[in-house]
Amino acid sequence: MMDLSRIENDLISEIKLDPIQAKTYLLVTCFGKMSPAKIAEKLNISVEDAKKASRDLITLGAFIDITDTEFEAMHPRFTAVNMYRRMCERENIPFGRNKIVDTIGVILEKSYDDARTK
Repeated sequence: MMDLSRIENDLISEIKLDPIQAKTYLLVTCFGKMSPAKIAEKLNISVEDAKKASRDLITLGAFIDITDTEFEAMHPRFTAVNMYRRMCERENIPFGRNKIVDTIGVILEKSYDDARTK
């Protein structure tokens, strides 16, 4: 089993996600589309926090909203880099290759695919 806490820390330090965004991203990426209520239950947070984190992740380029009540993650190889690129733009940092960010996508890819081919 991969070390999700390390990836969570990388998402927070490299991409500047807040802890709830990072946990929400990992949960939906690794286990498939979910409603805010299910995210809230799994992460032990309020439904409002789950909705906000999911909406933030859409803005950050990681999630899509399938319906009004369900969120889905896009493929991690794209999302990690997308989120990093957008963070660089926000923070006015030159965008370039980031090995830690690249690794996030590679590590999460198998869980992402497994969750969607049940």
